[in-house]
This record gives sequence, structure tokens and C-alpha cells, in this order.
Amino acid sequence: MGYYDDHHNQKRRKNKRTGWLLPSIIGGIVGAVMMLLLLPSFNQSDFSPFGSTEQQGNADDEQNDVAGNNPSTKNMNVNITTQITDVVEQVAPAVVGVVSIQQQSNFWGQQESGQGGTGSGVIYKVENGKAYVVTNQHVISGSDEIEVVLSDGMHVKSTLLGSDLFTDLAVLELNVTGNEKVIEMGKSDNVKVGEPVIAIGSPLGLRFSGSVTQGVISGKQRAIPQDFDKDGRSDWQAEVIQTDAAINPGNSGGALINMNGELIGINSMKIAQSSVEGIGFSIPIDNAKPIIQQLETKGEVIRPYMGVEVYSLEDIPKAEWERTLQLPEEVKGGVYLWTVEPMTPAAQAGLRRLDVITHMDGEQIGNVIDLRKHLYEEKVVGDEMEITYYRDGQKQTTTLTLTSQK
Repeated sequence: MGYYDDHHNQKRRKNKRTGWLLPSIIGGIVGAVMMLLLLPSFNQSDFSPFGSTEQQGNADDEQNDVAGNNPSTKNMNVNITTQITDVVEQVAPAVVGVVSIQQQSNFWGQQESGQGGTGSGVIYKVENGKAYVVTNQHVISGSDEIEVVLSDGMHVKSTLLGSDLFTDLAVLELNVTGNEKVIEMGKSDNVKVGEPVIAIGSPLGLRFSGSVTQGVISGKQRAIPQDFDKDGRSDWQAEVIQTDAAINPGNSGGALINMNGELIGINSMKIAQSSVEGIGFSIPIDNAKPIIQQLETKGEVIRPYMGVEVYSLEDIPKAEWERTLQLPEEVKGGVYLWTVEPMTPAAQAGLRRLDVITHMDGEQIGNVIDLRKHLYEEKVVGDEMEITYYRDGQKQTTTLTLTSQK
């Protein structure tokens, strides 16, 4: 059996005796002439036919020095430490894990502790031997016990000081261990769309605690409908910051920080749809601060109270607007009173069942969310509030003095 190379070599051996000398001499002469012609070009360029070596480079530098034409040589130093890594190193220890523990009955009816869920939190204050953590209300909802997991992995039992459904905030207290790091509060009102931000939390559980994602501010003052009782109707509109920094289950309650390492938001939610990517939301810290203060000191958020059960006109057929409520055509929206509690501000102001409120302090009220926004964000206990309403088709006004719910 022959190989391809054997056949090739045999063919060349047939020609070897017939005329190898003359072509070899001619080829050598031609090669020598070409080298003489091209060698000056090699010397004038950076290319060397003999290979580039360190010694050759040093010789070139010496020649350039003699000629007074030494080019500046730049050494590239790559520093992997960036502003992001500096900020994360500074802030990450202040972001903790939050473990919700719920009592469950086993097969024998005995109570056993089980992990209800995990989230994140932020240490915002250490004072008088206590550390204070802000997290989301939905993280600790239904908990019998709550543990805070510090950045070093230490589990510390905490006490729930208070929580608030409408703002989705809760405050925890724990004994100081000496390993707590306090985050620096920033301002959320002056953030700009496109500004870079960093989210830190524990997505998908404690094994990913301290996870860092980066993004930008995608939008400000976004209004996101909230349905607390799961009846298909919005009960509230949360005002949030939108970001494309990845926020996943477990990130709830974690920190949204700016490039100065300041807390500007409490991560709360995301749009969880298969066709949606990079839309997460954070509670602005400027909105959260007064709520955190009330939860820490009073255990609850004390809001003004009218003493009514209300529903939006948009929730009932349009025919009932005229037939039952006797509303004129100029009324385009509002809320109707289903019940009025005795001895409450609304009752004392003369409001009755099926009255339709259209304005508060001259501000148009289109639905229940508008009413709650005006009442909870623009008024405080003790304020007077002017009510414009319709009864039996007649437009009327009254003034009530707001109290707190007992």
C-alpha cells in the first residue's frame, strides 16, 4: 500500500538527474538580489524579518535617544476597582436577609416552626443597643417569628415594631451584635431618569444573599395599581421609582442605591410576565421616611379618618347613576357612600348613605383611589376638609374635621 507522500516523492526523483543544477543556481541569484533590494525597507519600518525581541526594542530606543526623537512609551495599568465595587463594598453590609417563620401543625396536631418565606431588609439606624431594619410589609405578613440574617451569616431574632399595608413597609428591631452597618439615607425626589443605580438583596433565598444588580432609573412617580383584597378592583396606587436593575423574588425589602452609596429606594415589586424584562419598582425613600418614623415610634401609620365605606361610581352600571343616585349629566365620576358610621366625622358633617362625593377641597375625586390619595397624603388628623357631594340630584357642600380611627 502506498501513501500520497510516497507517490509525490517518487515523481520528483525522476526529474532529479535531468536538470537540477541550473535552476538551483538561477534561484539562488534571484533570491540574493531580492534581499539586497528589500533590506533597506525592513530597516526603515518597525517590521524585522528576524523577529521582534526585547533586545531589538532596546536598541531601537537607544538609536531614537541619540537622534533626539524618543517616542513616549505608555504602560497600560488596569485597575479592576471601580466606583461600583467601592459603593457595593461600602453598602452591602447594611443589606440583610429577612426570614419569615410561621407555625404549622404536623400530622399529630403539634405546632412546628416552618420557613414562610425570605426577603431582604436595610439597616437604617443603630441606637441605644438596638438596630432598626426597614423591609416590605408583604415579606413579614403572617409571620409568627422573624429572623434577620446579617451580612456575615449570623441569624438574629427580631421584633416587628409595625407594618403598613398601603406603603408596603415594615420596621424590625433587633439587639445589636456589633456587626451591623448602617446605610446612608439619600434623596429620591431629585433622581433623574437614566441615572445609574444599584440594587442589593437576596434573590431566590439566602443562598444568593448580597446579590448585586446594576441598572438605571427608568421612570419616576410611576403609579402602580394595588389590589389588596384580590377582588379584581384596585384599592390603592403605589407611587414608585421604575428601574431596569434586576429585582427578583427575595429582593423585596432590599436597597436601591445611587452611585454615592446612598439609599434612594426600598425594592418592592416587579412586573412578572413572560414577555416583560427589566421592569422593577422601588418605594421612593422620601415617601418612606415619614412612614418608617411612625412605624418605629408608634407601631402604625396614623391616617385621617372619615368613617365611611365608599365605592367608585365606575364600579356600578351607568344606568344606576341616574336611576338610583339621580346624578345629573355633568357628573363624570366620583364615589358613593355605602355606609356612614355613627358619631364619625362624616356623620357629624351630615353625610348619608348613597351620597356621591365629587370633590374634596375643590380637588376632583374620580374614584376611591383619588379619595384615599387626597385623604392620606394631603391631610392630617385635625384638619378640616370641604366636601362637595350630590344627594337626590342636588349639589351640596359640607365641612368635616378629620380624626384618627380609634
